[in-house]
Amino acid sequence: MNGLVICLFFAVFSYMYSSNLLDVLRVYVVDLLLGSPYTMPEAGSERISPQGVPYKDLPHIINADGQYLFCRYWKPEHQPRALVFIAHGAAEHCGGYSDLAQTLTGHSLLAFAHDHVGHGQSEGDRMVISDFHIFIRDSLQHIDIMKSRHPGLPVFIVGHSMGGAISILTACERPNDFAGLVLISPMVQMNPESATPVKVFIAKLLYHLVPNLSLGSIDSKWISRDQKQVEAYDSDALNNHGGVRISFGMQLMNAATKIEKALPNIAWPFLLLHGDADKLCDIKGSQVMYEKAQSLDKKLKVYNGAYHALHHDLPDTANSVLKEISTWIVQRLPEETQTKS
Repeated sequence: MNGLVICLFFAVFSYMYSSNLLDVLRVYVVDLLLGSPYTMPEAGSERISPQGVPYKDLPHIINADGQYLFCRYWKPEHQPRALVFIAHGAAEHCGGYSDLAQTLTGHSLLAFAHDHVGHGQSEGDRMVISDFHIFIRDSLQHIDIMKSRHPGLPVFIVGHSMGGAISILTACERPNDFAGLVLISPMVQMNPESATPVKVFIAKLLYHLVPNLSLGSIDSKWISRDQKQVEAYDSDALNNHGGVRISFGMQLMNAATKIEKALPNIAWPFLLLHGDADKLCDIKGSQVMYEKAQSLDKKLKVYNGAYHALHHDLPDTANSVLKEISTWIVQRLPEETQTKS
């Protein structure tokens, strides 16, 4: 009870910075009384996805924590010239990248992805992570599996939003393993409006008291200028439409801090794509990365008026993004693979 009283005190204090006080308390009380909707299955029981499908019927990998991660693979008709790992963003799943993956397969590139822990059809509490590095560890595991199946092929990473942060830190961990990164509206730094010193201070206090406290959900209207894409996002049951917990937000902040420290040491090739009307991941992060990274092969392309999910923005923008990505990757393939059909 004392913990709840303290929570109420800080929640009231943070009311000056949030108009969703009642929603915050309601979600917290529900979580407190009902507990988490997801628990690890008992040993020996058949593993099923959060949607109730047995994993034996789904493509998957098992991470170092024993959690089952749903996977997707888009294979080209001809012998693949390179591998492309796709890292999706927060609250979504890898199925939203089929258009991009199909474009890549048209250039004989093998694309693959998985739903991160706590997302989509993978196991784990929804959008709960004890350490952001788990996302990186799982990504490297999946990449290593694919490299063992297709030895000698160059490896690229495409990451969007939080997936951009995962991609950057993954490449930083093994800087010589990747031929290049494509970052679509990446989370490089926290939005200054949502990460003021006072808000960060309050978030850290609440993190130690009530880490599962929810502080609001992602506003889907800022995902795309295409209303059909917004509606598709809202109606997709595999997306997480619940609130972002303080613990998850703190892990994002920790990731941004690590990226900030790593930027001056980045030397691998990268392509940054960002809309200047993005309200979810500040374009300043991409600009800072472009300026601070020592990479000789780097490019920042800004899309005027575009929102967050460039690959799902208005058709002209989305088509331009898909072409930009595939062209950039193909141009960085070894010469002997560029000439193959």
